Amino acid sequence: MAFMISQRAFIKLYLITMVEKHQEYGYQMLESMKGEFKSYGYVPPQSEVYRALHELVQEGILYRTKKLKGSDPRVDFQEIVLYHFTDGGADKAKLYKEQIKADLDRCLGILHKAEQDNY
Repeated sequence: MAFMISQRAFIKLYLITMVEKHQEYGYQMLESMKGEFKSYGYVPPQSEVYRALHELVQEGILYRTKKLKGSDPRVDFQEIVLYHFTDGGADKAKLYKEQIKADLDRCLGILHKAEQDNY
């Protein structure tokens, strides 16, 4: 058992929640996470966010589709990759989140104890 939750597991947790909330493309997720954690001095590395997305696809939780970013295909050429739950992916995501919740609770306990004992 690891001392603290891994960065990748932490990022995957947020990516799953974002897909649940229909924030569906990678750059949108990255920017959202940057905004959420800026005040804590944490910037999720772009490479880790995309690696986590690829792992979620490989694990059969998410699948990818592509579409043009704009609504007019005559002038909008930028293609984006959207992420969605696979059939059964939402159930796998729920199980993953339950496992991470147990790890987070353990980590919080360790951190609270360290804070109480030392400060």
